[in-house]
Amino acid sequence: MQSLQQSIALGPVGISIGQLLIILAFFMALLAGALLGRRHRTPVADTLLTLLLLGLAGARALFVIRYWGSYDGILPILDIRDGGFDPVGGLVAGLAYVFWKIWRHPAQRLALSGALTTGAVTWGLLAGPLLLMESTARPLPDTALVTLNGSPIDLPSLAATEGQPLVVNLWATWCPPCIREMPVFEQMQQEAEDITFVFVNQGENARHVERFLADQSLQLDNILLDATNALGEVTGSMAMPTTLFYDADGQLRSTHFGELSRATLLSGIERLR
Repeated sequence: MQSLQQSIALGPVGISIGQLLIILAFFMALLAGALLGRRHRTPVADTLLTLLLLGLAGARALFVIRYWGSYDGILPILDIRDGGFDPVGGLVAGLAYVFWKIWRHPAQRLALSGALTTGAVTWGLLAGPLLLMESTARPLPDTALVTLNGSPIDLPSLAATEGQPLVVNLWATWCPPCIREMPVFEQMQQEAEDITFVFVNQGENARHVERFLADQSLQLDNILLDATNALGEVTGSMAMPTTLFYDADGQLRSTHFGELSRATLLSGIERLR
């Protein structure tokens, strides 16, 4: 079953299905805007590109405001690799710009409205069925894993033992974003005692992982091994790092694709509480 929160790997680059659909919808909006703009002799491509940038800026700004205390400088705020965006901020900024643009340039009204409608319909037709699927239960997969000492284990049994929400991180030692976010997890693991953090290494052996943890001076609990990348395939997480947020009932509540910051990790944890 496909999901907007699943990811695909394109060589060294990964992208979520949700992001891919947004790109496709924007491309369709550009195409419709070009055709309608030619008919009405009023180009709207620049307007659509500005709308996209303002929407992203608004989404980022609201997210940063919400988690202001988690950012310790201007550079982390500008580093959007953590995926910290609030859709409400993007929607408000985007709508404000569209209304202003139509008011100041009424000649663009038909072409711009047609382009936006095309983009919205494209996204709705493609993402709608996936959103309906995501509304159904997606329980913890019972994929066979092992601990660093070779003992067999799976996520449902770990969840039953701990009796609290699980944050499951899929990672590898060769993955730079995985390495950068590890100290964030280490600190949060100490602070959020009501959450169980699980780190499932993809495709590497115990000796290699233990050496990596020692070299990085990392103290992490619940390090598990997935030698065949089976968990990534089951959850649709084909690119790393990916973090899965399961509530106390073992149901998937959200997925974060890509590198986490303290702010985006807190955002995911809040949904579990």
